Amino acid sequence: MMETLESVLTLLLAHCGAVNENETLPLLSALGRVTACDIVAPMNVPPFDQSPLDGYALHSEDIAQASRENPVFLRVVGEACAGCGEIFHPQRGEALRIMTGAPVPPECDCVIRQEDTDEGMELAAFYAAVKHGANVCRAGEDVRKGALIVRRGERLTSAHIGVLSSLGFCEVTCRRRVRAALLSTGDEITRPGNPLSFGKIYESNSAALAARLIELGIEAEVMAPSRDDAQLVADTLTEALARNDILMTTGGVSVGKKDILHQVLPLMGAERLFWKVAMKPGMPTMAGQKDGKLIICLSGNPFSALACFEVFAVPVLRKLSGEQICDSRRVRTVFRGQFGKAGKARRIVRAFFDGNSARLTGENQSNGSLSTMIGCNCLIDIPAGNGPLCDGDEITVILL
Repeated sequence: MMETLESVLTLLLAHCGAVNENETLPLLSALGRVTACDIVAPMNVPPFDQSPLDGYALHSEDIAQASRENPVFLRVVGEACAGCGEIFHPQRGEALRIMTGAPVPPECDCVIRQEDTDEGMELAAFYAAVKHGANVCRAGEDVRKGALIVRRGERLTSAHIGVLSSLGFCEVTCRRRVRAALLSTGDEITRPGNPLSFGKIYESNSAALAARLIELGIEAEVMAPSRDDAQLVADTLTEALARNDILMTTGGVSVGKKDILHQVLPLMGAERLFWKVAMKPGMPTMAGQKDGKLIICLSGNPFSALACFEVFAVPVLRKLSGEQICDSRRVRTVFRGQFGKAGKARRIVRAFFDGNSARLTGENQSNGSLSTMIGCNCLIDIPAGNGPLCDGDEITVILL
């Protein structure tokens, strides 16, 4: 009996754990990396009450009755600019000329914008009233000291980097990158750059998968394509296993004469975890384990390899990377267009999701089509036994 998508994913995740090695990196180098520990704010941001505009800091009661017709005049005790470091203490009946970013003295409870004054330097006229607390960015208004900024297992974004920099961090402790090796097999494949003789095709699976690995923050080792020689492939993978955290192959997993991966795993001394999944494409997907490391064997058909990579390998890679959330992101949405092909098996179809609905990226949804992955940002997960998709049908998509 074939495994289900869910049972395979559960099995794979149960057979891997986070890479338990950390490294401390300069802040910018940590972009896209997974944090090794919780990061807590060591200070307030802003660190002091701050003016968000150019104007005057003062006591709101002093100008409570001010208007254009009846201005209030206050003595100006100085001028505070951002970063000047000078401390002022205006009393009742006094005002402090203040610039954007400068500290608001604790004696003042508001800031009035300079447009509502005559911009006087020694004696200033005020033409409007402002409320208590107006135009003051309070200390800790953005980030409170002690607040949890980044959770362990969270992947750092540019926003994280900016916030951490505002808190004075210049380095972050992260998990080391996961190392993954890719090997494509098949007598028919040739590396790009070589002459293409009759009957041969250029190898593209490892290039597409390596690019996806890099997008995911994984170190990718792309090995030279191998001919269909079980012992050669077993030796190549065994060597690669020693320097990588996970191995992935494409090709050689079906039932033909040249589907050698069935022989390769035993030759490596690896335990086979499963073969065949009740889904299309990707039915012949296989996986094994050796020395506590996974070997995921994907179909040689380009879309089959890419689809199964997204469904099975991406959650595994997230767990290896130390991310707390490994599951694929699924959303319910509406289908636009027509997909007339019915089928008994569960199907994965290429699509584009615009935030409101999803549509096919092209009519050619065959396993061998790679070009319809261009513009694809999601996969439609069609349940087994479902009929053709019609415009307006509710569907589930896996976001890439």
